[in-house]
Amino acid sequence: MSAESSTLARCTELDRRLVAAVKGIRVLGMVSWPARVQSAFLAQWHKGNPRLPSIDYARPGFAQARAEIEAIHAAADATHPVGDYIRRSADSWRTATLMLDAVGDAEFTRHSIDLYGRPGSRVPGSELSNIDAARHFISLADELDHEVLAREADYCIPADVLREELQGQLDSFFGREVVRVEVDDQLISKAAAGATRIRLRSATCFSEHDRSQLLEHEAFVHTLTALNGRRQPQLASLALSSPRITATQEGLAVFAELMTGSLDIERIKRISLRILAIDMALNGANFIEVFRYFLDAGQTEADSFSSTQRVFRGSPVEGGSAFTKDVVYLHGLLSVHTFFRWALKHQKLNLCRNLFAGKMSLHDVVALEAQFDSGYINAPNWLPRWIRHANGLAAMLAFSLFANRIRLDRIEAEDLVLAV
Repeated sequence: MSAESSTLARCTELDRRLVAAVKGIRVLGMVSWPARVQSAFLAQWHKGNPRLPSIDYARPGFAQARAEIEAIHAAADATHPVGDYIRRSADSWRTATLMLDAVGDAEFTRHSIDLYGRPGSRVPGSELSNIDAARHFISLADELDHEVLAREADYCIPADVLREELQGQLDSFFGREVVRVEVDDQLISKAAAGATRIRLRSATCFSEHDRSQLLEHEAFVHTLTALNGRRQPQLASLALSSPRITATQEGLAVFAELMTGSLDIERIKRISLRILAIDMALNGANFIEVFRYFLDAGQTEADSFSSTQRVFRGSPVEGGSAFTKDVVYLHGLLSVHTFFRWALKHQKLNLCRNLFAGKMSLHDVVALEAQFDSGYINAPNWLPRWIRHANGLAAMLAFSLFANRIRLDRIEAEDLVLAV
C-alpha cells in the first residue's frame, strides 16, 4: 500500500468515527420551539398584554461526544487535504456541542457567533458588512413599484395540495418514495427539509413562489446534497449538515432560487430583515421588540412570530442574545455567487458541479479537487437541472462578470434611451 493510500485509509476511518460521534447532535432540532408557544404568545398579544415566551430546553450534555470529537481532531493530519477536512469538521461539531450545552443561556450566543458569524461581519471580496448588504436589499425592495408587483397572480395553495404536487415532482426526479413530503402541524417555519423527508406547515397558504422555492432550495439543494452525500463510500460525513457548511449550503440554495427565477424581491427582503433583527437582538432588543419590528416591516403576525423565533431560538429572549444562523443566507449567497463567477473565469466550472456531491463548504470543494479527480470522492449522482445545462450557466455568469463593471450611479435615463 502506498503512503497516500495508507493516509486516505486512515482518514476514512477517522471520518467514520466522527460520523458515529456526532450522531444525535441535531442543532436545529434541539433549539426548535413547540407550535403551542406561538399560539400562547399571539393570544396574549391580541389581549394587549404580550409576554415574553418561556421555553424549556432539554440539555442532554455532550461532554462524552466532545471528548471523542477532540480525539479525532488531534489524530487527523492537518497537512493532508482530507485530514484538514476532518479537522475542520470536528472543530465545527465541537463548537456545536458547546453551544448546545449552553442552550437557553447567554453563552449560547458566543458559540453561535463562532459558528455562523455576526451581522457586522464583512461580505467576501468587499469592505461592506452583512448589515450594509441587508439595508441595501431592504431599501431596494421598498422602492419598487408595488402596484406593478401586486398585479402578479399569487393564489393560495393549501398545504395538502402542495404536498401532492411536490411528491409527484420529487418521485419523477429522485425515483419513487426516495423522498417523502409530509404535512406537519407542529412546524413553525413554512417548510423543513432532510435527506428523505420534506415537511410543510399545516393550515398554511403557499404561493407560486413558495412552491418554486421549496423545490429549488429545499429539495434540489438540501435534500439532493444529503442524498449524494449518502452515496459517498469513503467520507460518510459528506451526508451530514456540519455547522461549518451552513453558509455554503444556504448560499447555494438561495443561489439556486436566483438561477431558476424562483427568488422574488420579497424573499430577499425577508432574509435581509432577519439580519437586522439579529443585530437588534444582540444590541439589547427583546423578543417583543423584534416581533414589532417584523410587524412594522409588513409581515403578518404568524410570519413575524416565525421570524422572531428564528432569531431567539436557543437564546434568552430578554435581549442581548441571539441565534445568528440566519446571517449566513445573504453572506452565503454573495459568497457562492462570487465563487461561481470565479470558477467561470478560471475554467473551473467542474468545481461548481462537485459542490453538489455532498454537504461541503466552498473551501472543501477547492481543497479536495484532487480527491474528486482520483475517485476517492464520487461525483454527484443527482444534479439540479440548472447546473446540468453548462452553456446556460456559463452565459449567465459571463454576463454577470461584465455587467458588474458598469456603474449605475454614473448612468442617467437619457443615456439608456440614446443607447437603444
